[in-house]
Amino acid sequence: MSDYLSPSARAIKPSGIRRFFDLANSRKDVITLGVGEPDFVTPWHVRDACVASLEAGKTQYTSNAGTPELRGAIGQYLNDSFGVAYDPAKEILVTVGGSEAIDLALRALISPGDEILVPEPSYISYSPITTLSGGVAVGVETFAEHAFKLQADTLRAAITPRSKILILSYPSNPTGGIMTYEDWLPIAKVVEEHDLVVISDEIYAELTYGSKHVSFASMPGMKDRTILVSGFSKAFAMTGWRIGYACGHPELIGTMLKIHQYTVMCASNMAQVAALEALTNGMEEMYRMMESYNQRRRLVVKGLRDIGLQCHEPQGAFYAFPSIASTGLSSEEFAERLVQEHGVAAVPGNVFGLGGEGHLRCSYATSVTQLNEALDRMGAFVHKIR
Repeated sequence: MSDYLSPSARAIKPSGIRRFFDLANSRKDVITLGVGEPDFVTPWHVRDACVASLEAGKTQYTSNAGTPELRGAIGQYLNDSFGVAYDPAKEILVTVGGSEAIDLALRALISPGDEILVPEPSYISYSPITTLSGGVAVGVETFAEHAFKLQADTLRAAITPRSKILILSYPSNPTGGIMTYEDWLPIAKVVEEHDLVVISDEIYAELTYGSKHVSFASMPGMKDRTILVSGFSKAFAMTGWRIGYACGHPELIGTMLKIHQYTVMCASNMAQVAALEALTNGMEEMYRMMESYNQRRRLVVKGLRDIGLQCHEPQGAFYAFPSIASTGLSSEEFAERLVQEHGVAAVPGNVFGLGGEGHLRCSYATSVTQLNEALDRMGAFVHKIR
């Protein structure tokens, strides 16, 4: 049957994260630091809103672009929170999670052979989706000594005549790196100089510690050449609802909408009701979850450093990305032995692309009790192998 398969689909490797979930499932006492998912459940009032909509019989399709109420709330929220204004009628599309928004953006933009610049280490889906869309993913390495911030010189060096799209993902999964207004200025200059289109994945925008998130779309001259992607999964603990959105120039969003119409039709009606409730009345719970992540962040960074692993301080998302190079093991060797010998599942950094080798992604979106136990086990492992 392999002869019938698309060459691009056949060439894609299975998720490097999934293999470590399978290893974790082989033991009953494993503490998992590998899942990029809040350990909180969706707040009660959000769930209640969904239940009420079902009881009212709201089970039909919505507008392909999403309900006007939700698009209006998204537009108001982005303007109030990040200073970027979008017309809900023409510039906002509600999607099945942020992942669909990224897929739609790439499919709407890519012509065969186009190069898509991906700062790495990065979220693992960008390169495979690029391949499926006929593009060529080009990694642009970021470094711990720069707090994993994208550097303009490094970006410029990766650009060729075929470069078309820059994917940005800040706050960063897996590094926890962020970009400030001053950090963005030279990047915006490079984008303008080389006439790039930007897909800015801002799914962790609400999860920053000490400094407010700056949307790339808010930078001077960048709104019309940027597709802003976000959603409700991380900040509102709504991963399973699969509800996200894309915002951008009407022609870009209109083209993405056509693809969306022919693939998923529309996001779930009841999930859109829940998302509207989260935006309208969910800020208090969101801030409470953020403060809990901040407490855990400090605990994990200190704990990793105390056991002898260098770890830059993440300023966003809910991941620590310690260096395990001092142990002499590769990322995969370290992660495999850690889960098999000490029952802690984390993700080897090499699966996240350039600059990931020699690191380990540890999610701190789990309980303080489990984090303390995981750190104790990791300390015992590091002591044993040194």
